[in-house]
Amino acid sequence: MADPEIELPMTSTHTSANAKSPGISKSSPSRRNSDVPTLDILDFEKSQLESDEKHQEDEGEDGDVVYHYLTFETALPHPTTIYPTSDRQDPPPEPPDLANYQSPFEWSKTRKSIIIWVSCIITALTAFTAGSYSPALGQMSEEWNVSNVAALVGITMFTTGFAIAPMVLAPFSEIHGRRPVFVCSGILFVICQLCTALTRSYAGMLVVRFFAGVGGSTFSTMVGGVVSDIYHTEDRNTPMALFSGAALFGTGWGPLVCGFIAQNTTWRWIFYMQTITCGAMVGLICIIFKETRGSVLLSRKAKALNRWYESREAAGYYGFNMPNSRSNTTVSQRIRWKVKADEERSTLTKSIGISLYRPFHLLVTEPVVFWFSLWVSFSWAILYLTLAAVPLVFQRNHGFSLQQANAVFAAMCVGAVIATILSISQEKIARRYGKLANTPEGRLYFACVESALMPIGLFWFGWTSFPDIPWIVPAIAVGVATMGIFAIYLAVFNYLADTYHRYASSALAAQSFCRNILGGVFPLVTVQMYNQLSFGGASSLLGGIGTLLTLVPWTLVFYGPKIRARSKFASQIMDTAG
Repeated sequence: MADPEIELPMTSTHTSANAKSPGISKSSPSRRNSDVPTLDILDFEKSQLESDEKHQEDEGEDGDVVYHYLTFETALPHPTTIYPTSDRQDPPPEPPDLANYQSPFEWSKTRKSIIIWVSCIITALTAFTAGSYSPALGQMSEEWNVSNVAALVGITMFTTGFAIAPMVLAPFSEIHGRRPVFVCSGILFVICQLCTALTRSYAGMLVVRFFAGVGGSTFSTMVGGVVSDIYHTEDRNTPMALFSGAALFGTGWGPLVCGFIAQNTTWRWIFYMQTITCGAMVGLICIIFKETRGSVLLSRKAKALNRWYESREAAGYYGFNMPNSRSNTTVSQRIRWKVKADEERSTLTKSIGISLYRPFHLLVTEPVVFWFSLWVSFSWAILYLTLAAVPLVFQRNHGFSLQQANAVFAAMCVGAVIATILSISQEKIARRYGKLANTPEGRLYFACVESALMPIGLFWFGWTSFPDIPWIVPAIAVGVATMGIFAIYLAVFNYLADTYHRYASSALAAQSFCRNILGGVFPLVTVQMYNQLSFGGASSLLGGIGTLLTLVPWTLVFYGPKIRARSKFASQIMDTAG
């Protein structure tokens, strides 16, 4: 835990002879307080006062600047000189306000909560965009004379942009900060929403949907990075649960609202409405959202301090009292700050190259990454499959109108809310009774049981979709499956983040790519699969695959430590952490 930042004092306690001692430089190692010849203190002060102005001129011209590493825990030194040494000298410049450069881990609970809630709302709006497309299929197919499957490619293009963009944007956000990426992506997202509403061709729709996915990807894939920026590992479950719930809630919320729009007006108003709401949220981000990347804030703090030091020297005030570990005294130095992360950081081009290569390297070499990516990708594909399956089942078997069929997605929203509340509550209960293990496998105990809700919901949905069974029964199944998908998504994120640490962003990028690509493909085959295999048969096939994949967390609960020990990436982090 970082100590509070120490104010830069401007007090009379620094007018002693020591405050007027010369600054130290790399070329003058002997010019330290402890090496001053033994003199009567009055003679020493007199000689210092007489030579002070001349010394400051020499120091400004010839004294070397000493660079030190800055961290959030660094105690900032006091200035050596704070008062003018002659009538002609101006007062020293005021120190910078460092309140904006505080470690994000030390932010107040209120500030953290605002950041998380804003991130979750924009995440829900992004997911809303993915789900809102399907109610417009009938109108778009008729207007452009294409099949429903061809029209569904708009979802695939959106998820493709979602999958690819973070591999370029994530390294950029780590170097230049989260906020610029959020703002620029948000502006692109809003522009693409407007273009989607205005486009007059099928090809134009596909192109715009891809770039809408690029813009919207930031608010889904990088919010996890924001959570890790401001919360320590043991505190991340609640914000991650809120984020996961927002993504699932938004996916169901989209068709729920837009089914009414599509039935009662033109499909273009679906996207006009999103342009307005997303534009308002991006404006809110520009006002409220602050930078959360710690290394970026630390670099900005170093630059602010260095500018102040330069302005002090330009005004004739030299040196800061730096501790001398050898003699337990202080020495006056002309200092500048640098940040270790800046020196160790790769170039943007190299970072993007690594971001494009390493996720797939982990995917094919790390069994944990491969199986978790397969597990979460299948669950995400089921989520997107419902966008086509629910209207198909309820319109055909229960005689629902377009808006009535899409209103069934309220079950998905309810399932997401219940799962979020359950996840937050159960961790608090487990922590209270000391049942939460201090290993990555401790994150999987609840997921082992709750992830089974996804295949249960699939079987339930498939075999209760007949016309003679009340519609509420398969609708509840949609909510149950959503709760299972939530448990899988949250478990995958937490486990990969806890296991791979420094390589977590690459591991998470691998699952994100697979998840969004497979999620975009499934709606294209849903209608054919349900028509060929029947509603019960198709859901049983998917439920069977989901049941087999439910073995993944159980395997890691029992054999996770051994698997991690054989991993070159995970075991290396474990050793360095220990």
